[in-house]
Amino acid sequence: MEALTGATLIDVVTGRPLSDAVILVRDGHIVAVGAADAVPVPRGADVSDLRGRWIVPGFIDAHTHLQPWGLGVALRYGVTAVRDLHEGTTLADTLRAVAARAPAPRLFLAVAMLDGLPTTYPDAWPVLSPDSADAAVGRLVERGAAWVKVYTRITPDVLEAIVNAARVRQLPVAAHLGLTDAITAADLGVTSVEHLSGVPEAAGDSTMLFAAHAQGFFPGWTAFERSWSTLDTAALAVVARELAARRVFLVPTLVLHETLSRLDDSSIYHSADLRRVPDSARRDWNVAGMIKRAGWTRADFAAFRAARPSQDFVLRTFVASGGRVAAGTDASNQLLVPGASLHTEMELLVRAGLSSLTALRAATSWAADLLRADSLGRLRPGAAADLVVLGADPLADIRNTRQVVRVMLGGKWVGP
Repeated sequence: MEALTGATLIDVVTGRPLSDAVILVRDGHIVAVGAADAVPVPRGADVSDLRGRWIVPGFIDAHTHLQPWGLGVALRYGVTAVRDLHEGTTLADTLRAVAARAPAPRLFLAVAMLDGLPTTYPDAWPVLSPDSADAAVGRLVERGAAWVKVYTRITPDVLEAIVNAARVRQLPVAAHLGLTDAITAADLGVTSVEHLSGVPEAAGDSTMLFAAHAQGFFPGWTAFERSWSTLDTAALAVVARELAARRVFLVPTLVLHETLSRLDDSSIYHSADLRRVPDSARRDWNVAGMIKRAGWTRADFAAFRAARPSQDFVLRTFVASGGRVAAGTDASNQLLVPGASLHTEMELLVRAGLSSLTALRAATSWAADLLRADSLGRLRPGAAADLVVLGADPLADIRNTRQVVRVMLGGKWVGP
């Protein structure tokens, strides 16, 4: 039995902090939580005195593309679970093997994304028609996928077939949309919309955007980002409210939008967090090569920055309408450091107008709800003992989530 005593526990469900808390942990799970005068410490328990600290549930990154080196890095930042939304079958097996040998975040893998032809990535699986959707989803199940991920070239008729095949197998569907708008995707039953994709397509004339997506990923992404600042806020508000009413999750990855909008800003290439990234990974990022392939100019980056207020507006409206957000990062893609980027995502959610508590929920209890993992994201009896000890109050300033003092995963101290 381990007893954690003296800290202030942040109950992300109720929003209430509990000072001088006691958390009892046994066999990887929380067995009791409460105030010191209500939860006695058993005789013989190993006691960790955490007075002057704050405890929150382990963080969940709900949208990653990790390489093996990123597992340990994410854990040091307090990320105890990740939803990894495309690895390819070989890398998925490697991630599982690495996680089996050393402490690593809990893995919820999509294995390989489903896309149209030509697939955007060579290790994606093409689904050419509704008739082939069931076989593709069945193959994912055989490879141990916990999620189905659909990509930008999936059309509405194919998406409907994929969702139906996934539903039969009780698999949720994450959608990075291109040729389908967000309202249509939500009506078809996707579980989450990634990157706010499909929102401009639902809020305005989608003809130009669909044509750009049909050309390829970079033309589609560029047109998508540029479109935001041209859209009427009333139309965006309607889409946000409709999505909230349909109970779909949004995984906005604001840190991705923000990072891509600042690729012409030299300061982002010197972040202290980048020291955690191996030199080989930085070379693989080849940011200059990506910019060249995309054909992005300073005018594009300025347009991407102009998009950000409208993206924030959609999130505020969505949450105010009862929608739930899960924090995700797209790490470890270009300049997105596993773990560190999740803290930035929470900061950007607050900057967008959400409360610190809501940002915490997006990275804990709401993300756990998205994962259908009610043993995660909360500090309560029966939950997995995944938690983070912080040096300052995250409700007072969300940036305090970066003050990671200790990390517990499955009842064991693992870092930093």
